[in-house]
Amino acid sequence: MFRRSCGPRGRLRRAVAAVACLTLTTGACGLVGGSDDGPAAVSGTITWWDTSNEVESPHFEKLVAEFEKKHPTIDVEYVNVPFDQAQRKYLDAVESGEDVPDVLRADVGWTAGFMAEGHLADLTGTPALDGDASDFLPNVTDSVTYEDGGVYGVPQVTDTLALLYNRRILAEAGVTRPPSTWKELKETALRIKERTGVDGIVLNPDPFFALPFLYGEESDLVDVGARKITVADSASVRGVSTAADLVSSGAAPKPPEQDAYGAMQNAFKNGEAAMMINGPWSTADLFASEEFEDRGNLGIATVPAGSTGTAGSPLGGHNLVVSAESDDLEAAYLFVRHMTSAKQQERTALALGLLPTRTAAYTAKVLSDPVRDSFYRALTKAVARPSLPEGGDLLGAFQPHYTAVLRGEKTPRKGLTDTAEEWQDELLPGYRIAS
Repeated sequence: MFRRSCGPRGRLRRAVAAVACLTLTTGACGLVGGSDDGPAAVSGTITWWDTSNEVESPHFEKLVAEFEKKHPTIDVEYVNVPFDQAQRKYLDAVESGEDVPDVLRADVGWTAGFMAEGHLADLTGTPALDGDASDFLPNVTDSVTYEDGGVYGVPQVTDTLALLYNRRILAEAGVTRPPSTWKELKETALRIKERTGVDGIVLNPDPFFALPFLYGEESDLVDVGARKITVADSASVRGVSTAADLVSSGAAPKPPEQDAYGAMQNAFKNGEAAMMINGPWSTADLFASEEFEDRGNLGIATVPAGSTGTAGSPLGGHNLVVSAESDDLEAAYLFVRHMTSAKQQERTALALGLLPTRTAAYTAKVLSDPVRDSFYRALTKAVARPSLPEGGDLLGAFQPHYTAVLRGEKTPRKGLTDTAEEWQDELLPGYRIAS
């Protein structure tokens, strides 16, 4: 049975104690399961919307083919949906009642909203939760477990952001270690720019990547318990001002208005930037480039700390959720179990570098890789995002304002105040804005 464990839902200071959890015995921390993919008699046709990128998707298609071979009476229609379009596309499908996928790979920030609208099946007591592994990392179940006692998804992969750096470029600039604070990062980036001519750091204006700057000032987007919007409070302004100063000082280039993530990734993997903040999903693409053909050239460190001395990075990841109106629920349950088992999570980690959600998947082979081990350790600084139905929409509304701030088109205070007021008007009308 799926059960909550390892303490209550964490806020800023309640980081994921993943390393400690791995020392626990089976069932001590997480969601306990069985050992197979379920009855072979189940039949049906299901559609899975996979939101993985072009590097990852062939691996997941392979897992689908293996499931169909094991369950010849179940057909899985695989559809790869671009991540940045999937949330809206899913809601449009539900609203129209047409082409709703049976299973969706949903960002952890979407699940609460989908559940609140009644779009998801409660998986309590179903085979979807009876996987072949023992326990889950603490906090990864926060996004699927709710006060009504229901469970509305199974965590497939988890992630967090870290500081990625090019060892070769840092060495050329005479930098012997990665910066541990944002202040030090700015100084290091300017030094790299002066001595090597490449950008010291490149930023992504996606608000998910703004969170380490807020966490470094011990702030957050919202305080759910107090029903306060904190994105525009003084601590948040300090954090975003730190990010904006990296651009205005020349430590980082001005991000483009479109495809800023792609621009950041390309600049880093082509050796045009020495550092970036990114997650484990980026590494497969990096290692396919000439700059990181020598995997040892990639350095990974926890995100820098803010003026408070605190370092924090958002806990991300994806859950597999089942649509409430699926015509083949039993087949969907078995498919979710297969795709989220410890065996498949270990294979996914080895193939793509993505981080498992089950402790049993963190085998010696998985942790023997320096990249996976580094991101696994970065999880100890990860912060669970506030779980509320509007969570998936908050970052979308924040996006244009944060982009304008980094591009110098708005001051940090103006951009954050505009964000807070928009949230209060359209998403969180019962919340007050903290100053």
